[in-house]
Amino acid sequence: MLVDKKLQILLEPTITALGYELIGVVKIGQGRNADILRIYIDHPNGINLNDCEQVSHQVSGILEVADFQNNYNLEVSSAGLDRPLFTLAHFMQFIGHKVKINMFIPIQKRRKFNGSLERVVDNNIIVMVDNIEYSLPYEQISKAHIVLD
Repeated sequence: MLVDKKLQILLEPTITALGYELIGVVKIGQGRNADILRIYIDHPNGINLNDCEQVSHQVSGILEVADFQNNYNLEVSSAGLDRPLFTLAHFMQFIGHKVKINMFIPIQKRRKFNGSLERVVDNNIIVMVDNIEYSLPYEQISKAHIVLD
């Protein structure tokens, strides 16, 4: 999964104008098949199928006008209960929750961390896993999401 910050910057004003929060944009490679372009959105009242369709319609138009050349399948999704965490602000918002974090580069010989999100210090995410505290550099996180109890 690859977070696409350029597309996020392009799409955020329109999604925000529609009344939704853009949580993140990721591209998922599918080999020979078309890539998946997944957009996560949220709203204080929740997200339903009509919301996803409305955002999908608007985003498709923007991507067409922007001459987005990649072969892709567009998916618009609610952030969900096991919502992905993309920004430092997301991590700060969910301090005290259980999280699962995957790293690009091992930290203390580990790439996967499943534990409690304790705090954010500078650009480091502090998690407690099996009573051991780990400081994970934000830039080295490949994927992170909330874990349901």
